[in-house]
Amino acid sequence: MPSFSEEEIRKVREANDLVELFSERTTLRQRGRDFWCCCPFHQEKTPSCKIDPSTQTWHCFGCGEGGDVISYIRKLDDVDFVDALRFLARRANIELTESPQAVRSHSKKARLKEICQETAQYYHMLLMRSGDDAAQNAREYLSGRNLGGDIPRNWMLGFAPGRNRLVSHLSSLGYSAEEMIEANVALRAQNGLRDRFFDRVMFPIADIRGEVIAFGGRILGSGEPKYLNTGDTPIFHKSEVLYGLDKAKASMASSGDAIICEGYTDVIALHEAHFTNAVATLGTSLTRQHIRILSHHAKSRIIYLFDGDEAGQRAAERALGFIDASVTPEAGVARVDLFAVTLPGDLDPADFLAQEGAEKLNQLLAHAVPLIKYGIDRKLSKFDLSHPEGRGKATVAALSVLAPIKDSLLAKDYAVYIASKVRAREQDVLHQLGALKAPVNREEGSSFDSRAKVLQPKHVLSSAEKNRLRSEREFLSLCAQNPAMVSEFMSVLGQTNWHEKAHKSLADALMDIMASGISPTVAEVISRAQTLCPYAEKVLTSSVTQGVTSAHSSLTFLADELAIGDLEEAILGMKEHLSTLDASSSEEKDFLFQSIVALQNEVNQLRARHT
Repeated sequence: MPSFSEEEIRKVREANDLVELFSERTTLRQRGRDFWCCCPFHQEKTPSCKIDPSTQTWHCFGCGEGGDVISYIRKLDDVDFVDALRFLARRANIELTESPQAVRSHSKKARLKEICQETAQYYHMLLMRSGDDAAQNAREYLSGRNLGGDIPRNWMLGFAPGRNRLVSHLSSLGYSAEEMIEANVALRAQNGLRDRFFDRVMFPIADIRGEVIAFGGRILGSGEPKYLNTGDTPIFHKSEVLYGLDKAKASMASSGDAIICEGYTDVIALHEAHFTNAVATLGTSLTRQHIRILSHHAKSRIIYLFDGDEAGQRAAERALGFIDASVTPEAGVARVDLFAVTLPGDLDPADFLAQEGAEKLNQLLAHAVPLIKYGIDRKLSKFDLSHPEGRGKATVAALSVLAPIKDSLLAKDYAVYIASKVRAREQDVLHQLGALKAPVNREEGSSFDSRAKVLQPKHVLSSAEKNRLRSEREFLSLCAQNPAMVSEFMSVLGQTNWHEKAHKSLADALMDIMASGISPTVAEVISRAQTLCPYAEKVLTSSVTQGVTSAHSSLTFLADELAIGDLEEAILGMKEHLSTLDASSSEEKDFLFQSIVALQNEVNQLRARHT
């Protein structure tokens, strides 16, 4: 990872106002000195996300996420620290100083993006201005698909004639053969280079910020393949990119819904019909990474809109592989609500809109069903339920949809639904559900979001233990948000018997930061702690105490509470040991008794300070 100076990072942080960034995405309400909003990272109706303008930090009390301006951009755009920093630096017109190696790496990617942008502009110019018969055919094709008028300009559509015209154009601009090949806009041929795309209508593919990173091309005529996409490059990975997301993300955030379809023209047709939350996969099936990205933007429903043809039905069958713990209530704020709807006949979204209109599609989307129910109904529809044999086979097939979530309460509810459909006893179907074997992950790689794993606690925490952990979090968070006060409480950080291992790591991180001799800002404390402990941002932004006086009083109170808790644990341990001693251990008994009395006096003195 490129290394930037603390001064540069501080400069970028200070130049980007967190309140302003949040206000670009959601509605803020000011309460006292702080601003509150519904969290951009999970679905909620009551605002639980706090932005503190004085410390330039944020924390959501619903999902536990939090951090500074850099962590906000990292989570919002699903990028790493360096890309978030670069984005914020560009936003503030700040030039970053990077190492030669980092500059080369970044320059290489920037160069590839330049090639893609130049290619998109060149193809667009040919589509709009060329008098060639082939370009005219491209314009007629688009017009015949209701993609004429302003649409080519709005979506920067283009035409690739081939015949090495792109290679010649890019060469004249100074781009090398190696760069064109790496951007995947040209291929090596016997006599040098040749254009990768020829005689195709071109659809530029942009990243989430609207920068062109790849292309999709639709053949004019009857050649194969009908659609040809850019292969994976250093700036493009098709399993992580969705066509139209740069244009759809704002609508997803405001509506709460995302629509997934199967093609470029479908996305454009949907947007033109004011379904501006639509995106498409790029020559590949939907992946868990796609779902994870969409769940950042759409907090209510992710709706898979399947074509009515055979390919659409195969896609519907594959989509059942996304049924896992993340779709159950046990996933909490990490829950992803997947819905599905199939278009009638053999229609795709563009054809359906042309034939039936936007209002009919709106009605279909409004009645989209949860993916689990959709899958169950699909399985049941394949059997004759009028005969016992058909009902038995249908039950087995429908229950297979529930196998990945067999232990969830939701699965039990759907098992009852299946029983009603096949006219079986609920208890029998529930018994069959319990006997199912949960399948191994249906897709290579880990689950699309570790947050979606349903955590089963090893034991139920007592009320006292919950209060203790809450006090630890509040103390650590107050320390991070009031760096000038930490020196007074260093002994507490070092001597407390932390009940949570993560809290011990955070205390050590805070002591290391303060021992460095610098005077860090709140954002710098949290950012540096995050590099030492992965839980830092969530815990250190969670304090609800406001004001310097209140913060100091709270720190003093919490320090005493933590000390009282540690003393009482020591007393309890001594009492337990005392109860095991026999009469021959009188000297040890006396010592333990005196120690217990002394510790109890310390507890009483600390408690007296609170009254």
